[in-house]
Order: sequence, then structure tokens, then C-alpha cells
Amino acid sequence: MNKSEQRGTGRSRARRAALIATGRKLFADTSYDALSMDDIARHAGVAKGLIYYYFKSKRGYYLAIVEDSVASFITLASSGADLPPEQRALRAVEGFLLFAKTHEASFRTIVTGGVGFDSEVMAIRQAVRQEMISTIAEGAYGRRDIPQIARTTLLGWMCSVEGVTLDWLSHQELPHETVGSLLVRALGDALRAIGELEPDWPAPTGPLPLRPPASVPAAAAPAGSTGPEAAQAGPVPAQAGPAPAAAPATAVTPGAPAPARTAAVRLPEGS
Repeated sequence: MNKSEQRGTGRSRARRAALIATGRKLFADTSYDALSMDDIARHAGVAKGLIYYYFKSKRGYYLAIVEDSVASFITLASSGADLPPEQRALRAVEGFLLFAKTHEASFRTIVTGGVGFDSEVMAIRQAVRQEMISTIAEGAYGRRDIPQIARTTLLGWMCSVEGVTLDWLSHQELPHETVGSLLVRALGDALRAIGELEPDWPAPTGPLPLRPPASVPAAAAPAGSTGPEAAQAGPVPAQAGPAPAAAPATAVTPGAPAPARTAAVRLPEGS
């Protein structure tokens, strides 16, 4: 690629990122159905055709916004390799709450799954869940490949995290730190249950701290963001379709070398 092509690619990426940043602010204050492509183009100061060029449709545009929001959370959750294992797990809990509060509209869309059964939104939700479970497993056991009983237990805990977070966003009656401590306590119970059912995978020794780390980088906040997505965006209309199959659990033996980590999931553009 010559220098002219590189400059063109850079400008294209910057323009696409700017459109996503504009859309994130719009959908934070206005429901999906209430915004037309003409409205979006007017606020972005571009021709409507440019949005279709990058995202194919309004739904594709909205999915790109949701996926971009999730990418910042996954970056945060998978970082902190220099932290002690338990602190890395707690960092993931705190990062999840930060992501939900900063990107409330996107978070609600992911957790509720859109209208009916949206396979692309469910794929995003699966990616978030998998990263959280893998990060917790790495903090608790030093590896991401865990037996099925451990994965099922952590998935149950993850579902409760989603429900508690939705309720917290709706009422805002409990302090952020209290919610984090509640989820950490529940995680400790889940890890102890795994150890009782699978003695070869005992819970980490010593009590988990009752409060998440006090300082977590705000990597989940979008560049140029002016505040949390305070209003819930409307659901994404989509055709029904099967949910993406989850990766099969791998039978493992403690102490055996962990398999190589796979690349992060990339989602198809919405059509």
C-alpha cells in the first residue's frame, strides 16, 4: 500500500469513528425508532449516502455503535495482566459496571437481546459473557480453559450480574461500590461451590476482598463522550434467527498446559 492509499485508509477510519461517536450520543437521548437516517445525517453533517456507504443500513449503523462500545469493555476486562489474580477478577467486575453505566443504551440492548431474537445482538452478548467468564477463570485458576461445571457455575453468576446491573441502572438507589461488593461476594460463593463439586478445582485460598479496586481506568468511556447514555435506546429490529453456537467446553486437567488463546470474536456487519 502506497502513502496515498494509507492516508485514504486513515481518513476513512477516522470518518467512520466520527460517525459512530455521533450515533452514540444520538441514540443515548433518542430511541432507535424515533431517529431516521435523515436525522442522523443532519446531526453528523454528512450526506445520508455516506452513512449507507459505511454501515449499509440504520440497523447496521446501530450494531456498529453497540459493538464499538463493547470493544472498549473487552479491552479493559482483558487488561491488567500485571495485577494479582484476584485483583484482575475484581477489575473485571468494576469494569462491567462502568461499561453498563457509561453505555447504558447499548448495555440494555445487549442484555435484552433486541426485538424477539436478534442473533447478532446475542453474538455480542455471548462475546461479553465469554470475556468476563474467561477473565474470572484466569484470576481464580490461572487459566481460561476450565471444566464444564466451572463454566456453568460462572455463567449462572454472570446472568445474575446482568440482572443486578439492569436493576441498579433502573433505580440507582444503591451506591456503585455497594453493588460491586455484592457481586464480588456472590462470585466468592460461586467459586466455593465449584470447589465443592469439583475438588480438583478448589476456590482460591483466602477471602476475596469485599470491595472492587478503587481505581479502574475509564477505558470503557468513549473518546469525546459527554456523559453516560442516560436514556434507553429502542430495540433493534431484526429478523429472527438461530443464536450462534457457544464454543464447546474443553475437558482439562489441572496443571496441564493451557491451549493457545483464540482471537477475539468479530461480528458481521448488520444488513
